[in-house]
Amino acid sequence: MKVGRRDLSRLWPSLLAAALMTALGGTAIVVSGERVAAARTAFSTARAERNAIDGKLQRLRGEEHEIRHKAALFGQLQADGVIGEEQRLEWVELLKEIRDQRRLIEIRYEFAPQHALGDAPVESFGLYASAMKLQARLLHEEDLIHLLDDLRQQARALIQIKRCDVTRRTNVDDALQGLLQADCLIDWITLREAVESKRGAR
Repeated sequence: MKVGRRDLSRLWPSLLAAALMTALGGTAIVVSGERVAAARTAFSTARAERNAIDGKLQRLRGEEHEIRHKAALFGQLQADGVIGEEQRLEWVELLKEIRDQRRLIEIRYEFAPQHALGDAPVESFGLYASAMKLQARLLHEEDLIHLLDDLRQQARALIQIKRCDVTRRTNVDDALQGLLQADCLIDWITLREAVESKRGAR
């Protein structure tokens, strides 16, 4: 079948419309693809931002938990008398109370001057120790165990037992005067504002 010029003139509008529709369709596909890509990019960006925000929230919650834990620990240490100036008079009274309650035969003690632990304070606070030499006459070793346990539980300080030597006493006529003798070195540790910080504040 032959197509003449007259037929072409009749088909021309349809062909033009078809070409236009094809062009519009191709443009729509391209635009849609770009929009899909843009949407995917926006989604990825939003997801990354959300993950970043979630990460910050988790870190903040972790820091909040840590701060609360440290605040509770600080408050407990303060209530226990660990934080602040050393309370030697209270320590001496505690030793007398333990001696009387445990019915110990004899205890003797001597405190050395307080000294700093470590080379530098932690922020504005530092750990300080007062070394105590303790001598006790004992009926049996359990007396020493009870004495040290009482100190750990009741002392308004951190108690660090550095050493304890127990020896049998010789030439003892009366067993009630103590068959054993304990020689201990104990640190009474407190946490307080560092001396360097006080000087700097002045």
